[in-house]
Amino acid sequence: MKSATISGKVLVVDDDRNLLDLLKMRLESANYEVVTALSEEDAIKAVKSQVVDLSIVDLQLAHQDGISLMEEFHLILPDIPVIILTAYGSIESAVEAMKKGAYSYLTKPFEPQDLLLQIERALENRRLNVEIKRLKGLLEERYDFTNIVARSEKMRRVLEIVSQIAKTESTVYIHGESGTGKELIAKAIHLASERKNKPFVAINCAALPEALLESELFGHEKGAFTGAVRSTKGLFTQAHQGTIFLDEIGDMPLSIQAKLLRALQERQFYPIGSEKPIEVDVRVIVATQKDLEGQVKQGLFREDLFYRIHVIPVHLPPLRERKEDIPLLVEHFLKKFSEQIKKEVKGLTPLAIQKLMLHEWPGNVRELENAVEYAVVMTQQDIITENLILQTNGTLSQEPLKPLKEARDAYEKGYLIHLLEICEGNVTKASKLAGKYRADFYDLMKKHNLKSEDFKKLS
Repeated sequence: MKSATISGKVLVVDDDRNLLDLLKMRLESANYEVVTALSEEDAIKAVKSQVVDLSIVDLQLAHQDGISLMEEFHLILPDIPVIILTAYGSIESAVEAMKKGAYSYLTKPFEPQDLLLQIERALENRRLNVEIKRLKGLLEERYDFTNIVARSEKMRRVLEIVSQIAKTESTVYIHGESGTGKELIAKAIHLASERKNKPFVAINCAALPEALLESELFGHEKGAFTGAVRSTKGLFTQAHQGTIFLDEIGDMPLSIQAKLLRALQERQFYPIGSEKPIEVDVRVIVATQKDLEGQVKQGLFREDLFYRIHVIPVHLPPLRERKEDIPLLVEHFLKKFSEQIKKEVKGLTPLAIQKLMLHEWPGNVRELENAVEYAVVMTQQDIITENLILQTNGTLSQEPLKPLKEARDAYEKGYLIHLLEICEGNVTKASKLAGKYRADFYDLMKKHNLKSEDFKKLS
């Protein structure tokens, strides 16, 4: 009894009726829906009139060869995999078929299991390709310039600059506070460039110790250092013909800055422990929240590297300077988290929006995103009220207004204390919740004289 689950629709084309009937019987017993065609004309009609997942075509047909027919199929259904059946001794023709787009070939006579295995692999390959295209479409939709929220004049100017430079090969230097969306802009540049079909590789230069960062960037040979049990390709090699994004480049150690400068100037480098240089073709985008010109004056950043990367500067404004974008960003995040959490939330009350507009957003867009996610998770209604906005900061103060810097510092300290209390002094967890790098989080703790051990629970 035939199973109700169909594995796919297969078109078999051969001018030998006996072989057609035999293949139809075997494939149907393996739960495939089978369409047969004795002539090329019938095969073309079948492909035009119905959705076919795969075709099996004999190389020698009555009026044309199977390769020509396959090429006609691909004009109608570009993604259809084709398996060519060849007679013994037709290897050259089989190789030609592969070059022209056949998925594979089988030499007659063949084992039925070999054919079923080829079909299974071809259909799985097709499913993977369809999924890759779907995911790529979603990625391009997400990082397309038109989908980056920019009502404010400052952000519109940024996107105008970025759209102009995307198709060039110039190095881009993105400067902005933490949470302003530097990596988002870098990905948008890559996907609008000629390199969009090649890799986008990103690394945070502040997140790794010096020795590990050099290995990550440039790779190493087996035995180059203790623990190097195998040769490893660096990120520059992985990004070949694509884009490499060096985030927080201001935290890169001086010794690695020298090697990076040579790599950018010569477009080649030596992996650790190697005497053979590797040539790469990459577009470089860097980002930092630090004042690199100031770092150069202090001797903390190489002047020659600064001028090498400071080709096209792009400054991302902090959220407090683009508050007209807040309502649109809130709408975007509200839709995102409502879909993720499967909770229908229609919007925010006027007082909730007002509270968001009055806040100074030291954590910028990332902090706003976290605030909206919290509110969506916690709300019991379809409208978010002001009592769910910025709850990690406590309620709005009734005290007289403080100077801006004092108010910002007070908020920052209160925010850190609350995080450390929640995480019981675990700085790694607290920094993740804050959307900050651990090193930056420690700097903030030091600024406010906070110690993690003060928040650890006594056993």
